Amino acid sequence: MSDLSTPPSATIAEPNQPAPGLGALIRALRGGSPSERIRACWLGLHRLPGGKRLFSWLIGTFAPYSGTISARVESLARNHARVRMADRRRLRNHLRSLHAIALINLAEYAGNLALAYSMPDNARFIVTGIEMRYFRKARGTITAVCDQVMPTDNTRQEINITVDLFDRDGERVAQGTLVSLIGPMRE
Repeated sequence: MSDLSTPPSATIAEPNQPAPGLGALIRALRGGSPSERIRACWLGLHRLPGGKRLFSWLIGTFAPYSGTISARVESLARNHARVRMADRRRLRNHLRSLHAIALINLAEYAGNLALAYSMPDNARFIVTGIEMRYFRKARGTITAVCDQVMPTDNTRQEINITVDLFDRDGERVAQGTLVSLIGPMRE
């Protein structure tokens, strides 16, 4: 059984970075890089009642296809994301387990969120490939965990991001590897 506890790096707020006020949150939503917006939204919302649910809904609104799995972000910090997906009939296959594509979507959601939160504001990325390995049928609530050191600059590079997916018993059901191309923002 794997340890699914939140790592020390995934504490509620980033060190030396207080949660922004409502004004800062609104400014971040209106402008700034995607990374700035994600960090500002998370830091401004996650401590509030229903804040994680609202943050997850916002991510699903900004990335509509990712929103189709109705995942909930449980924790988010530099180099870390933990996202939960409930077992729903619409996500199942004919074998009464979660569909392989729903699991890929969850892995991509968690890996991209960890990367976007961790990147510098002058960087951007795009997923250029995904590899998925399945170890057992996925049933029940699935938790995707991405714990990986991410690039700290906007140098053009290709990285592999690993995301592990666990069932409610802590058994790994799948592992995804996202191939992402990172580079500088266009001016």
